[in-house]
Amino acid sequence: MAHNFAKLGGVASNVVVAKVAHGLMRMTWSQNPISDAEAFAAIKGGVDALPSGVKMFLNSAEFYGPNLSTANLELLARFFDKYPDYADRTFLSVKGGSVPGHLVADGSRANLRRSVDSILKALRGTKRLDLFVPGRLDSKYEIEHYAVVLNEMVKEGKFDYIGLSTVDAVTIRRAHKVMPVVAVENGVSLQGYDQPTKDAIAACKELGISIIAYSPLGRGMLTDQSTSHRGINFNRLFNRSSDNFLDALSTIASRKGITLAQLSIAWVGALGDHVIPLPGSSNVKRTLENLRAGDVELSVEDLAEIGLVLEKYRRKGSW
Repeated sequence: MAHNFAKLGGVASNVVVAKVAHGLMRMTWSQNPISDAEAFAAIKGGVDALPSGVKMFLNSAEFYGPNLSTANLELLARFFDKYPDYADRTFLSVKGGSVPGHLVADGSRANLRRSVDSILKALRGTKRLDLFVPGRLDSKYEIEHYAVVLNEMVKEGKFDYIGLSTVDAVTIRRAHKVMPVVAVENGVSLQGYDQPTKDAIAACKELGISIIAYSPLGRGMLTDQSTSHRGINFNRLFNRSSDNFLDALSTIASRKGITLAQLSIAWVGALGDHVIPLPGSSNVKRTLENLRAGDVELSVEDLAEIGLVLEKYRRKGSW
């Protein structure tokens, strides 16, 4: 069987989720959000594709809305109002901890508690907050401070599990010593596989923590719809243009009978049983396409060929 299911890490090891998670950001982080009907179909279709006992990992944030509002969470509340049985079939991770209305971390006790309460208010009790993730860590506070505040709220029953986001291996190891980190949400893709990323993945594997790999499609670059980027010279970032890089990967995907996006997601998932790719989707067709990437088996030869492509068009910077 393909690696289409995964167990979460640490104290959540009894939770089984789909190998490919579902990011909800683009449903509402826009001045022209999609309709509830389209969003609901995208969420429901993914959950319906999973067998009994396997949950869909849904990823949201307190600020995924116009003007950094709670619109994404409010959409989820409407979804679970309409489909209450789906609350137990999903695992909800929500980022927070920012200054209201700004993407600036505020790790104070008062703001972390305000953020969690804001998330719970937006959800209106329709769905349990399974995992709370500070979107960024505030440099004014040590990780031990976060441990105290977040553990307090777990004990109070506000949410069940603790995660981190966009952190390096050193921070992951420090955090693991003082709090039960279940998952780390870091960016991982064929375009973003540098040494710090490798070190974070290795640290999580060693410590039994899941990696929730956001942007596995390189912010839309690693898809068959990325033609708008073709012809742009990225020699500053790669040894050759991005066209050649994308063409080489597309050739491998075509030979396997899958899309470039599916190849990209499958490659991220192949980095370890603890690595769960997190692509975003706003329509049911794309949700199901992404899920099928969890069933793609990449052979040793496939991985070696992809590795040669990465080496040939070695990354020199960030997109």
